[in-house]
Order: sequence, then C-alpha cells, then structure tokens
Amino acid sequence: MAGTTEPIKKSVTVARGVDEAFKLFTEGMGSWWPFEGHSIGEKRVTGLVFEPKQGGRLYELWADGSQHHWAMVTECDPPAGFVLSWQPNPDRPAPTEVEVRFIADGAGTRVELEHRGWELLGDQGPEARDSYDSGWPTTLGRYVEAAA
Repeated sequence: MAGTTEPIKKSVTVARGVDEAFKLFTEGMGSWWPFEGHSIGEKRVTGLVFEPKQGGRLYELWADGSQHHWAMVTECDPPAGFVLSWQPNPDRPAPTEVEVRFIADGAGTRVELEHRGWELLGDQGPEARDSYDSGWPTTLGRYVEAAA
C-alpha cells in the first residue's frame, strides 16, 4: 500500500494559559482557521461554530445561511482537551478521529494534536492522511499567530 496510515502527530506551544488556549482553539476557531484551502465552502464561509461539549458539533456557516458539518465532539474535558469524530468530506467512507490536548508548559500551553483512524478510509486512507499531514502545520500555524 502506498503511503502510511500511522496517526499524524503535531504539537505547537502558545504563550497563553491552558484555559485561554482551549477557548481560542474551540470557541475562537472561526477567527483563525484558514478557510481558503481548508474548508468545504472556502469563500462562501462566513463563520465556524465549535460547540465544546460532548455531543457538540463543529460546522461552517455559509453566506446563504446553510450549515456544513465537519465533526461531532465525542469527548470533551475543558480545558484539558477534546476528541472529534472528523468527517468534513461526506463522500469519505467513514470519519477519522482528531484528538487535541492542552498541557501547561511553563507560562504557556503545549497543544498536541493527533489525527488517526486512516485505516477506516480503506484505499483513500493513505492519500487523505498525506493531505492532512501537509495541511495541519498551516492550520496550527494560524492558531499560533492568533494566540500571539
């Protein structure tokens, strides 16, 4: 099989306390997420809603008022972290899983992201993984900029 289905692991450190880092990542996601190239609607997106609670949703809002699903919150332990059942592309055969943890690191917070479950996508798994492996650094970079 081409590529790998190993989990993607990325981490960044921000100069904010754990509570603030969590809140910016969840409730503030619409202020820093790079919609161009990293969303369903791209230029049609007017906002992003993250409901940081178990059973909550993550979805983008479009200018026409419609909502477009990205993920369901399967675990939420503010401000320590959350787990998402991630499926922004409804044509994929199954959701993958994104876990984000917030760990105190001196005066700041280390944010650790793990994106896993590529094997659930069958033949699409390695290609999808490669795409996210190159996309998460851009996305997390925007988060770090917003936290500065």
